[in-house]
Amino acid sequence: MSAGRTVNSQSQRWGTPAKYIKAIKRFFGGSIALDPCSNEHSIVNAEIEFMLPKKDGLSEDWNYPTIYMNPPYGADRERGTTIKNWLDKCVSTHQKYGSEILALVPVATNTGHWKQSVFGHARAICFLYDTRLKFLENGNGGGKGAPMACAMIYWGMNYNKFYKIFIEYGAVVDLSGLIGVEIGPTRSQMKLPI
Repeated sequence: MSAGRTVNSQSQRWGTPAKYIKAIKRFFGGSIALDPCSNEHSIVNAEIEFMLPKKDGLSEDWNYPTIYMNPPYGADRERGTTIKNWLDKCVSTHQKYGSEILALVPVATNTGHWKQSVFGHARAICFLYDTRLKFLENGNGGGKGAPMACAMIYWGMNYNKFYKIFIEYGAVVDLSGLIGVEIGPTRSQMKLPI
């Protein structure tokens, strides 16, 4: 998850559980072309993997047909990036190349990055049934559950296939009615009193 980044959590190498990787590969027809947030313990085994310090996934081009991303959830103070930057990259990559993208992220529907990169841009969301998803820590199971709910977000065109595969793992929501819709301002844009 952290691609070698220093984040605000105790574990620096949280990885996607095998059951979700199997579903992702099934969705993508057997393999994943790009994992832009890989690390040395990842079991994703994408054809191309970007990992720090050699390759920063945010600085690289994502011109690949299928992309799976489990981004760092905290802030990378050294690079000045957050999950917002990763979600922005999903939107711009899908728009530019038509890439099919899946991202495993914390549910934060009230945040600016969801309003700007998920609602109005993503095709669907699967709110995972695992209330405290147990990520792999340094490639191994048995770690603590995540402190927040997680979702699989999908930027792409094949909602029916996404629904068919991911309904087993959570509540699937079709966002097609929001694509292209300007979602309300974020709290910081509203200039509300504190």
